[in-house]
Amino acid sequence: MSTPLSAVMLGATGAVGTQVLTALLAQPSPVSITSLVRRHDASFKDARLTQRVVDVLDPFNYQSGLAEHEVTICTLGVGQPSKVSAEEFTRIDKDAVLALATACKQAGVRHFQLLGSVGSNSGSRNFYLRSKAEWQDALIALDFERLSIFQPSMILTPTNRYGWLQGLTPGGVALVEPAS
Repeated sequence: MSTPLSAVMLGATGAVGTQVLTALLAQPSPVSITSLVRRHDASFKDARLTQRVVDVLDPFNYQSGLAEHEVTICTLGVGQPSKVSAEEFTRIDKDAVLALATACKQAGVRHFQLLGSVGSNSGSRNFYLRSKAEWQDALIALDFERLSIFQPSMILTPTNRYGWLQGLTPGGVALVEPAS
């Protein structure tokens, strides 16, 4: 039997995170996951999953349990950035993610995985794309042993989150199916 993968996850209750967590728990290989959540999610019942209710903006709430994990999976983000202020977007997508990454680095977590965005560019005039690139650069600067940044162009979910644009986008997207 192989050594169990031990992962900590932030964003497991969102559209993408739910699918990632479902896929991880469907793996036949041993896995142990700690999900940092704002509130307990009763829809996941698996002995390999521990849900820890925390203030996601305050790493002091969760830093004590990070050292026992090998990998961090972060899918936290604002689902519809155009529907929140720039400050709220920054607070969730940047501040919470960088606080987690910094705490993970200090705890010795070797691999950090982040859901980013295609087209992120620190020179972009688009606030969203420029912002995503700036904190991706900050993650690179933390110098994890391994850093994985996934950059889908658009993530389609069963709920139309992007209006008419979602209906017109034919390819280059990740389709998130509802969990069964």
